Parts: sequence; structure tokens; C-alpha cells
Amino acid sequence: MAKHSRPEDQSVRLLKVGERVRHILSELLARGEAHDDVLSASNIAVTEVRMSPDLRNAKVYVKPLLGEDEATVVKALRTNTAFFQREVAQRLGLKFAPKLQFRADESFDEASRIDQLLDDPKVRRDLEGDLEDGGE
Repeated sequence: MAKHSRPEDQSVRLLKVGERVRHILSELLARGEAHDDVLSASNIAVTEVRMSPDLRNAKVYVKPLLGEDEATVVKALRTNTAFFQREVAQRLGLKFAPKLQFRADESFDEASRIDQLLDDPKVRRDLEGDLEDGGE
């Protein structure tokens, strides 16, 4: 059975390396060092980097800001993966450079969906009813 990696299950070393990779990628994107028109014209947040236990793979979660086309930005990042991997390897100083896998961060969309559900009048009525009945 495959075990899904959750942040709370990761070791401190994995978290530290992931955070260093996140900072390096954020810096590269902020400075426009990728020499890609799509990436240079976009504001991209690197929201999380999840490292594999052997530090050879990194899932990089990104979110384009200001309503930019997410699919186009992720495609541009994937096109420039070799550049990012080379830069990360040089700046990290690890024995092996992690293989980067860029993915769109869906957590913000999921949070918005949950907020909308909680704002629904029927749900709000049910939640208020639970509080009046002495529920937690």
C-alpha cells in the first residue's frame, strides 16, 4: 500500500531542504533568471516543496498571482525544469540534485470552495442550530 507523504510525517531534514529549495526557486523566479517570456511576465508564488525521503525528488507547488493562466505558467516551468534543477543543485550543494516536478497548488481553490460551502445559508443555519443546542 502506498504511503502518502504529509508534511507532519516528514523529518526535519526533509522540511529544511524543501524550504531551501522553495527559497531558491522563489528567488530565481523573482529575478527573472529563467529567460522565459511567460515566466518573466508572471508573478509566481512557490507555495510548498515536498521532498522525497531520499531527497532525489521534489514536488514543487506553485500558484500564479494576479489571475494569470495557471496551465500556461506550469507548462513554462516544466519546459525550464533543467535550468531550475541545475541552479538548485549548484546552490544547495547536495550530492544529488533533486528532480523537480512542478504542479499547480490547488489548496487555495479548495479553501475558497470550503468557504463558499460554509457561507451557504442552509449550512450556516445548521451550524448555528448546533451551537444553540449546546454542541461544540
